[in-house]
Amino acid sequence: MTNLTGLPDAFAQENIENPLKMPVKFLIIRFSSIGDIVLTTPVIRCLKKQVEGAEIHFLTKKQFVPVIKANPYIDNIIVFENIRATIKILRQSGFHYILDLHNNLRSAIIKSRLQGISFSFRKLNIEKWLLVNFGKDILPGEHVVDRYLETLKLFDVTNDERGLDYFIPPGDKLDIAKLPQPFCNGYVVFTVGANHFTKCLPADKIISICKEMNLPVILAGGKEDEDRGRMISGECGKLVMNTCGKYNINQSASLVRQAKVVISHDTGLMHIAAAFKKKIISIWGNTIPRFGMYPYQSHPDSVIFEVEGLKCRPCSKIGYHKCPEKHFRCMQDQNTGEIAGYAVRLYSD
Repeated sequence: MTNLTGLPDAFAQENIENPLKMPVKFLIIRFSSIGDIVLTTPVIRCLKKQVEGAEIHFLTKKQFVPVIKANPYIDNIIVFENIRATIKILRQSGFHYILDLHNNLRSAIIKSRLQGISFSFRKLNIEKWLLVNFGKDILPGEHVVDRYLETLKLFDVTNDERGLDYFIPPGDKLDIAKLPQPFCNGYVVFTVGANHFTKCLPADKIISICKEMNLPVILAGGKEDEDRGRMISGECGKLVMNTCGKYNINQSASLVRQAKVVISHDTGLMHIAAAFKKKIISIWGNTIPRFGMYPYQSHPDSVIFEVEGLKCRPCSKIGYHKCPEKHFRCMQDQNTGEIAGYAVRLYSD
């Protein structure tokens, strides 16, 4: 465990003379979104466990507080309202260190108005832009978790290789024994949506996979996925249950934790599944795992499905509301039979 010698000289001397050893206050900034916040959890855990006296404060948007509210390594969650109000609140805490794991204009303004020593993770925006626009790949091949952890080098914090964390509040834990037959004896979770259209399989592809698997499937997603989930389950029959929009994020996480297999696009639930070491079939469209956001230290039988060799891919580091090339081959060319077959094998093992 790192002691106070990792602090600036003046602060270290102050605490040497103080037998009570004041806490070392860290502010972690990550405004959004679900998956990105889950990917910060190794930083939170390693910092708390390896730096003596570390007090962890986490700044995020209100809608994402449920993702971390049960994390025992976080001492305080601060809700981002607007820059002026947030800075006023933060100044009262006297942070010694600021870990900027978002690294955008708003986080830069916040850092500039606080006195703590700050560290920012490498976003690799230029490298991603070159790959998207010119096909020039100079990406370092690192997962974003490893880039997050680089911000802790000063404190001699190392990766404990325990992967991601996700903690479900007791009130949100679901009892699958109360699910209707046949889901109470095991199921596949299929996350049907994503933040962008070009990250999602077309509904008819999802229907084909569900029918070819012939296994109990629970469709998971938010309220924005309700209609899509209803349509898919309606086409598939009693073996497919739609829960899109019916559960909050922690209840959906509870379903994921108890699933035998998880099929997912590049979404927050994919990263939650990785935190639970689930067998994950991740399906990639316009974005690519090489950007560093693939499932981190998930079950070793996890697999990635992507259509390789497309000159138009990746067309964006995030996604679009429709295919820029109008053919959507990155998802239309996905082999539903192979995906279903692999899911059946994982389910049976």
